[in-house]
This record gives sequence, C-alpha cells and structure tokens, in this order.
Amino acid sequence: MEIFSSYNVLIEASLIIILSFWFNGLAKKTNVPSVLMLILLGILIKIGLDIFAPRTPDFGGSLEILGTVGLIMIVLEAALELELKREKLVPILKSMAIALIGLFGSAWIAALILHQFIDGMTMQSAWLYATPLSILSSAIIIPSVGGLVEAKKEFHIYESTFSDIFGIMMFYFLTGGLNPAEDGGVVGFSINLLLTIVIAIIASYAIILIFQRIKSQAKLFLLIAVLLLLYAIGKKMHLSSLIIILIFGLIVKNIKLFFPGKTKIFLEEERMHQIYHELHIITLETAFVVRTFFFVIFGITIVLSSLLSLNVVLVSLLIIASIYAIRWVVLRIFLGKDMFPQLFIAPRGLITVLLFYAIPAQAEIPGFESGILLFVIIATSLVMTWAMIKDKRKMGTMLDEIDEEILARNEAEDVLNEHSEMKTIETDEPEALENTETDSGISMEDMDIEGELP
Repeated sequence: MEIFSSYNVLIEASLIIILSFWFNGLAKKTNVPSVLMLILLGILIKIGLDIFAPRTPDFGGSLEILGTVGLIMIVLEAALELELKREKLVPILKSMAIALIGLFGSAWIAALILHQFIDGMTMQSAWLYATPLSILSSAIIIPSVGGLVEAKKEFHIYESTFSDIFGIMMFYFLTGGLNPAEDGGVVGFSINLLLTIVIAIIASYAIILIFQRIKSQAKLFLLIAVLLLLYAIGKKMHLSSLIIILIFGLIVKNIKLFFPGKTKIFLEEERMHQIYHELHIITLETAFVVRTFFFVIFGITIVLSSLLSLNVVLVSLLIIASIYAIRWVVLRIFLGKDMFPQLFIAPRGLITVLLFYAIPAQAEIPGFESGILLFVIIATSLVMTWAMIKDKRKMGTMLDEIDEEILARNEAEDVLNEHSEMKTIETDEPEALENTETDSGISMEDMDIEGELP
C-alpha cells in the first residue's frame, strides 16, 4: 500500500485538519493547548510511519516553509488586533520593555547553562541556541488568552508579538556575527532597522492605495501574496522583514490615524473597513491551517529517544527555572503584585522550532540534543495550562477568534448596507417627486396655485 500516493495524502491532510478542529473544541473544555495535542498527533503518526513506511520523506524543508508562512500570518493577525490610542501608549511601551528585557535576560542565562553543560558549545553558539529558547510563542499565546480580562489579553498580545520580532532580529544579528564580511555591528544593524521601517511605511501606503481601488472580489490572497513577496525580498536584502508585516497590519487596523486631516481624500473608508474584516478572517483561517500542519510535522520529526537523556532533562529544567525566575523579577518591577496568570503564560513554540532549524551550519554543535527543545516547549505549555485552569477562565481558541471576526464583519456589512440604502433613498426622492408629477399630470407649481385659490 502506497501511503504517500496523491489520494492518500489528501485523505491524511483532511483528517489532520478535522482533528485539529476537534482539538480546538477539546482545548476549550480542558484548557490544554491544542498545540500539545497536535505535537502528540505528529508523534503517533511518526510511530505509524516507522511501522508501515520505513522510508519516510524528509519534512525539514516543508517545516521551514510552513513555519515562515505561519509566523507571517500570526504576526499580521496580532497587528490587526492592536489599536493605537493615546491611552494605550503606556501599556504598549510597558509590554515592549517586558518583552525586550525578558528576551535578553532569558537568553543570557540560557546561554550560560548551555555553555556549561553541552560538550563543545562555544559562547557564540550558545547565544544562538539560547535565543530561540527565550522567545515567547505568539502562535500559542494569542489563540489561548481570549478568555482573560481585556487588559491582560492585550498585554499578552503586545508582549508575545514584540518578543517574536525582537527575538528574530536578535537571532539574525547574532548569525551576522558569524560572517565578518556581512557583520555591520550595532551601527549597521541600526541602519538596517531604520531602512526596514522606511520601506515598510512606503510599501504599506502603496498597497493600501492600490488595493482599495481593486474592484475584484478575489483580491485578498493577492494581498497576502504581495506581503509574502515583500517578506522574502526583505530577507534576501538582510532586512528585518517581520517589521514590514507588523507595520502594514498596524496601518490597516488604525487607518484613520495614518490618514489624518486632508489626506482622508485618498482613503475610501467603507472599502478599507471591508478589506480589514475580510483580511482578518483569511489571516486567522490561514494561520489555523498552517499552524496545524507545522506542529504535526514537528511531532513527526521529533526523536523521542533524546528525551531519555539525563543531561537533556537537567539542562531543560535549568532553562525552564531561569525563564520563570527572570519573568517573575521583570513582571514584579513593571506590573507589581498583580501578575497571575501572566507569570506562567510564557510558552515556547513555533518561533523556537523555526529558528532552531535556521541555525547556520558553522554554528551547529553535535552535542546539542533536540530533546531540549521539545522538553522546554511541552513543559512551558503545561505550566500555562495549569495557570489557565487555576485562573478558572475559559481558554479561547483560534476558531473562536474566527467566529468573532465573522460576526464583527457581518455587523459591519449590515451597517454599510444600511448606509448605502439611505444614500439610495436620498438619491431617489427627487426622482420619485418627478414621477409623481408625470403620473398625475399636475406639477408642484400647479398644486401651489390651486392652494392659493379661494
């Protein structure tokens, strides 16, 4: 029996999506993140493949592509949630500071642990391995915090998004140091960042002005294709491409803020409102599908025997302890005593795996076991699960966000339709009066004259 024939692959892919849908429902009832269920599904598939198909394909390339697309969709979806208002400036800056300090602190301690306990681990390579382990997973956090109060929910969206962006920038800054010819140092990195922001703003305005005038209904995947193209080209130019996605999402969400005063004449507000809601739905659904296959394939690629190593367990526990110790200190400084369940919502996931596979060959250390990665991901996700259950709040899922966004879109369309109908009525009123005059054969002037007769 050919397991990887075209029809079998279709059946298998369809069943995985159906199971992922069911996992989301189960996550709502149990508060266990669906990501853990997807990884477990991948492990079970791996066991089945070892029995029935000894020659399994290499999933490394597909994992990298799925991870990159998933990352773009998740950051775009998070940006489309971020409303920029003066009263939210302090929470945003506070979340940014917490994400940045937590990232550097966790990476520093993790690098010291790896350097100490992994044979052949240089300090430079230790920082490269530690960075992915120090980044919060927005792929897990954003779909999971829907049940929290609004302020805490926004904090986690801001923090995880900034952690993703800062973490990726830090990782590629460190990889640049491996090649002295390409390493521009802090000055070169700052110029790179500034250039990325300028390109992101120009590209975002150009995309908005063009796409709001496209009349075709099938334009949103074209928009996503343009964003993917910009991201890939930015990577080729060694830019911080994720900032392009973030800035575009922020401008679309806060369109009135970025088109102030007389610049509103270039904006078609009704069409942009519709594009925003449709883009949000497609982004959520695409992120759901990509995220599903990413974590299942990650489960398939896991070497379970690596979890049995005492060194893996020891290093993983030390890294996990350092994560929560540093997080406690940072949150205590910025948030005070009210830091539950925020303290324990610090899972690692998609970004961690994606950057791990992006470590350059010259920095790879044979003594590092991938079981550390799996151990940290599973443990931090379980800790988050315990905190959510302890908090006794209902865990949201990505499907809940899709349902809410579809409802919001339908309400927005109803408002737009009512507005259009009002305009139509106002336009038709003079015509209706003219028709009345024609049908009756009596003009309005005749009626006034007749009214003046005794």
